Amino acid sequence: MAPPTIHYEREGAIATITLDDPDHRNALSAPIRQGLRAALEAAHEDDEVRVAIITGAGDRAFCAGAHLKEMAESGLGVPSADYMPIVGRTVAFSKVLIAAVNGAALGGGFLVAQMADLVVAADHATFGMPEARVGRGAPWSVPLSAMIPKRVWLQLCLTGQPIDARRAYEVGLVNAVVPADRVLPEARALAEAVAANAPLTVAASKEMVRLAGELGCTAAWDAADALFEPVYRSRDAVEGPAAFGEHRPPRWQGH
Repeated sequence: MAPPTIHYEREGAIATITLDDPDHRNALSAPIRQGLRAALEAAHEDDEVRVAIITGAGDRAFCAGAHLKEMAESGLGVPSADYMPIVGRTVAFSKVLIAAVNGAALGGGFLVAQMADLVVAADHATFGMPEARVGRGAPWSVPLSAMIPKRVWLQLCLTGQPIDARRAYEVGLVNAVVPADRVLPEARALAEAVAANAPLTVAASKEMVRLAGELGCTAAWDAADALFEPVYRSRDAVEGPAAFGEHRPPRWQGH
């Protein structure tokens, strides 16, 4: 029986998804893609999960992208619409997603990191789009237009050469760069900080940021006002100030 290629575990409000095929640098084989979709769906549907962390097994690669041997053997041309589980496009995922990038994030692996809301990278991690070197393409990189300067995006697309973690931090692709043994603890600390906050405010904030990247400022402002109106009317909006005044942790109800 083949070993699992995805590990999923939940501890409290935090789920951890691990791509586990280090011999192939956690490349996106069919089992990895299928397992990743199932894990994201499980976290999305679990009311106890507030945050999910995604990482890769081993210390060489977070995810090296397409499984080129499998791709060659299958003669893959245009990928099907659901070939890859892409948050917000081919798979629903309403929780906060944090990528703990423990090594190379290349091609589709870069896509997996790009899907995250927050990214912690090991100091030896790299981010790249080698598609031009193998005759493929990266239409999935379109969201980078709202994340990094155009010339950095073009450099990644046109040269196929990766950038290191420090450069990724400089251009705003990652939130923190830490020693390799601190990647998961740092991601966990971020996850715990998010999970401790009011769930309605967190969800509305995530949606506000998404809409601001798609709408003009005036329209986004109006959309944000509408998003937060039910937050202000919730019991949690009363509980938060009350807990502060009573010097106790808030007891969030999510309504």
